[in-house]
Amino acid sequence: MGDAAIMHQLAKLPVNMLGFIFYPRSPRYVVGKIPPEEITKLPESIQKVGVFVNENVDNIKELAKTYHLDAIQLHGSESAQTCAVLKSQGFIIIKAFNLTKQNDFEAYEPYCDYFLFDTPSEKHGGTGAKFDWSLLYSYKGQTPFLLSGGIGPDDAEELKQVNHPQMVGIDINSKFEIEPGRKNTTLLFGFINKIKH
Repeated sequence: MGDAAIMHQLAKLPVNMLGFIFYPRSPRYVVGKIPPEEITKLPESIQKVGVFVNENVDNIKELAKTYHLDAIQLHGSESAQTCAVLKSQGFIIIKAFNLTKQNDFEAYEPYCDYFLFDTPSEKHGGTGAKFDWSLLYSYKGQTPFLLSGGIGPDDAEELKQVNHPQMVGIDINSKFEIEPGRKNTTLLFGFINKIKH
């Protein structure tokens, strides 16, 4: 079963977004694995998110057009100005932050639809490592956020206890993979069921 086939299986689950990695150093790098025309077959109800790390803005715009992306997730040290430029192009903007560092959320808030709080890593995500979720309560901003970082199939009950007014979803990755880039749909289905009930 190819990556496109797994993508279409995932699209049958009750998910709001599907992410595609455009970071060449990642083992989940999507270019050459899923043809852009396959992405056009996804339901309109699912937002197609491109994940980029310190990428040139013009390259982001070109790849977003080629791969029919709705949203851009910036997972490096991108500036608020970069978010502003991409936001002006009509994209939903998600900016990833490390909560263990000082962050100037106010500078980013006008240009981001969501923040994403992830485990600190030189690999820019996908490590399977979890951070201290109690740090979420230090966030007092107005921009809604997604929680990421080391979330696995056994974390559903603990996640249901996280009670932050700005938390709107979770971003899951490596703990639900058969191998990098190939999700285990059975594990995902079970996890989503637990979260929703």
